[in-house]
Amino acid sequence: MARIVVTGGSGKLGRACVADLLEHGYDVVNVDAALPAQRNCPFVKVDLEDLGQTIEALSQVDDRFDGVDGVVHLAAIPAPGLQPNGVLFRTNTMTTYNVFEAARRLKIRNVVWASSETLLGLPLDIPPQRIPIDEECEPRPETAYSLSKLVGEEMAKQFCRWDPELKIVGLRFSNVFEPSEYGAFPFDDKPASRKWNLWGYIDARDGAQAVRRALEAPLKGADHFIIANADTVMTRSNRELVAEFFPTVPFTEPKGPNDTLLSIEKARRILGYQPQFSWRKTYSA
Repeated sequence: MARIVVTGGSGKLGRACVADLLEHGYDVVNVDAALPAQRNCPFVKVDLEDLGQTIEALSQVDDRFDGVDGVVHLAAIPAPGLQPNGVLFRTNTMTTYNVFEAARRLKIRNVVWASSETLLGLPLDIPPQRIPIDEECEPRPETAYSLSKLVGEEMAKQFCRWDPELKIVGLRFSNVFEPSEYGAFPFDDKPASRKWNLWGYIDARDGAQAVRRALEAPLKGADHFIIANADTVMTRSNRELVAEFFPTVPFTEPKGPNDTLLSIEKARRILGYQPQFSWRKTYSA
């Protein structure tokens, strides 16, 4: 049984990841500054801005565990504007560095971490290069938050250059929703409120699936993947929305009228990621 440390396991996506990994037979440890609402695995309260604490948390904590096979790093200030920019950038960048450095020192060579869709130019006040957006689009961070994620991706490249056996997979998660939040869907009456990420979202359970598949993928080196659900938050068609809000942007229409405009083809192809959930199932029920 592989032991996985999940940092930020008390958060929205973290809870789903812990549950999914436990369901699939992993031994999981939740490392977070916040207490979990539910204790379904060992919990260790850690300040990840402290390298010493981070190294301890990824190696051994008394009789709770000894040795770690992989790390899922989700702990972060999760969105722009929640803290002053300098605090947010320092916290997210420092905690990510400490997790990567601790993994390198301890020879934990399987790391998956939460990057973000926001480094793709969100909130798209400047129109994107093309639609759908994919991983080949040039990063364009517009906030301290998205800049911290881009710095994390660059750090991952350099850590993997230092250790060619290391795998660090960054998942550019879309806006995370839990099923309990689907009562607000669809957003057809206020499309402008969701154009900031091309009407995308990620069900926390599918986000957890992507994490597990990234952990299990036989990869080496640093890579990153957009992780969104297969559909949008709208019933209005993509063609209509793009014509209204991004009329000058080159647009390649997906097969379905509501297919995601945050391309997940790379994640499908390389990780075997296939979204299983949709707000539409809950809404229609």
